[in-house]
Amino acid sequence: MSTIITIIFIFFVLRWIFNSYRRFQRHYYTQGQFQSTSVTYEAVAHSELGLFVSLVAKVAKADGRVHELEAELIGNMFSDISKAFGTSHEEKVRGVLKEIFNREKEIVRNVDALAAQLQSVTRGDKQKRLMMLSFLINLAYIDGELSHAEENLIIKIAAFLEISLDEVEGIMQRFASAFGGNPTHSSVSDAYEVLGASRDEDMSTIKKKYRALVKKYHPDIMKAKGASEDYIKDATQKVQKINTAYEMVKKEKA
Repeated sequence: MSTIITIIFIFFVLRWIFNSYRRFQRHYYTQGQFQSTSVTYEAVAHSELGLFVSLVAKVAKADGRVHELEAELIGNMFSDISKAFGTSHEEKVRGVLKEIFNREKEIVRNVDALAAQLQSVTRGDKQKRLMMLSFLINLAYIDGELSHAEENLIIKIAAFLEISLDEVEGIMQRFASAFGGNPTHSSVSDAYEVLGASRDEDMSTIKKKYRALVKKYHPDIMKAKGASEDYIKDATQKVQKINTAYEMVKKEKA
């Protein structure tokens, strides 16, 4: 599992990944593009963005729970999507998107149908589907670990979106290659210092401090707050150090 730490939180390190969903949204959807769409549950749910939110719900819940960082990233995504339906409908659309998400995260047997529908409505625009899949992969990694359930679900969705396994693995590999040189700590004492923790604290307390630091510096959240690309790159490196330190402390405490 140690190798997974080297591929966490690097979605913004590479140029095309760096802009993530916001690049995807700006490139493919303009403000008010869907303002003629009826803002009802059914209409939004069957639109390409509604179908995408449904699949986001599946991936977010694949490991059994929606992590707080996942929830924050998804909330930012709802804000972006709602703009495509026009400023006068933003609040209502956001409510509908939340309703779609909450409903779909509890349903496990309709992934095939949703992915097939999304492929159908985006037929002829594979690049759009690749960007959507990239967001799903980023979402799966955001809580610090890619579970087998998340990986299997992403591969399944990709198949229905007519994205090959080689292409999926290529996106995954970008995470690994971006973190080829992991920072190291000279001692476990340095690791505790990075986390702002001490040896006499239990893992429950240390874990809370770790999560607070990740939430503070996570590049997705920094981007949503309008931080510069340089600041986000620094935050990415900071999160890498935090994760490395946390793994060292966990090993010592085990």
